[in-house]
Amino acid sequence: GQRIRVLGWVKTGREQGKGTFAFLEVNDGSCPANLQVIVDSAMANLGSLVATGASVKVEGLLVAPPVGKKQRIELRLEKVLHVGPVDPAYPIPKTQLSLEVLRDHNHIHLRPRTNMISAIIRIRDALAFATHSFFHENEFRLIHTPIITTSDCEGAGEMFRVTTMVGKDGKKIDYAADFFGRQAFLTVSGQLQLETCACAVGDVYTFGPSFRAEHSHTSRHLAEFWMVEPEIVDADIQDVMNWAEAYVKYMSQWLIDKCCDDMELMADKGCIDRLRMVASTPFERISYTEAVKILEEAVKGGKKFDNKVEWGIDLASEHERFLTENEFQKPVIVYNYPKGIKAFYMRLNDDSKTVAAMDVLVPKVGELIGGSQREERYEVIKERILEMGLPLKPYEWYLDLRRFGTVKHSGFGLGFEQCCCLRPALTTLETLFPSQDTQEEQICN
Repeated sequence: GQRIRVLGWVKTGREQGKGTFAFLEVNDGSCPANLQVIVDSAMANLGSLVATGASVKVEGLLVAPPVGKKQRIELRLEKVLHVGPVDPAYPIPKTQLSLEVLRDHNHIHLRPRTNMISAIIRIRDALAFATHSFFHENEFRLIHTPIITTSDCEGAGEMFRVTTMVGKDGKKIDYAADFFGRQAFLTVSGQLQLETCACAVGDVYTFGPSFRAEHSHTSRHLAEFWMVEPEIVDADIQDVMNWAEAYVKYMSQWLIDKCCDDMELMADKGCIDRLRMVASTPFERISYTEAVKILEEAVKGGKKFDNKVEWGIDLASEHERFLTENEFQKPVIVYNYPKGIKAFYMRLNDDSKTVAAMDVLVPKVGELIGGSQREERYEVIKERILEMGLPLKPYEWYLDLRRFGTVKHSGFGLGFEQCCCLRPALTTLETLFPSQDTQEEQICN
């Protein structure tokens, strides 16, 4: 009995009763369900309304459909306020499109109108809101860290340079004459700057873009992605593992509570069951050394890995998935990694061989979170920077945090696109925004 105004796009339409009326399935992007609209031919030209892709703004009366219909409500149209006609060449059909078709460049700008991509957009939005809710409920402060930086947080050098100059005839760029007076990069992480705030105002977090110039075309690497990074004061490796587990559980439960319709549209029942399992099951915790022993025993038992298993390796995706899917059938946190495969800022353990680093591994995805207790001892971190072959000068400000009132602190980073990976071979950035000018696999997966 309520009169409402609706603006949306026609998913499908059909004329009935020899052209005397029509049924429209209209969607405004707010949820996966369509609203059925009944249009009398006296109200408007049915031909322009029933075309898939047309936009319509209409007013009408909400009514209960006849008994036995699948709809709970439908709209009996009383007034047409606007019709955005659609060309017959509209490429999005009524039927569901495969991911391969959606990746075609001809469909980039129209993808958000499909059920799958609109669901991804809503799910990503929900997870972003859940992230801010989790940290604000736990009294963290949001910090916006710089996108342009002069420091290399990871120490790997795989960074995009930011410059106003172009080298000519093979000559090197004179960065002293550049905009910043030295080399500058797009950030790979806001962690180092985040630590300065944590050591002043307590627990903080950042949620912003990161960039990696890795020459990797796998489904685990993106050139541009968003990172969630909390930094926690007076926290050791055990504390940061607790925080990481609590955050992942919170996000999983949020999807179950808030996005059930979209999840059912997007994913198979197994995915939703995994979410419930992650939200309710204590994570397994094992040391890196224990993880390697488990993998070595699996190899002895006949398991074949593409990557060699031995102490000192950086665990590959196949190793991580074996631990979560075969060995434990639940999320696993691996901690105390060899110092040679981790960053300089991670706290050196008493054995001088490992650092207090941890990774959260989840089934079907692999590594979801990487974190560590930060090295708070001045002389130790100074030595680690030199050991990694990095210059001290760019990190003098970072060393000052250890010189002036050093404090134990820890943190982690979660790649938000990886968090939005709802099932194998599907990540949001690839499906939504692949490059139109470069090969798709060079930009995102």
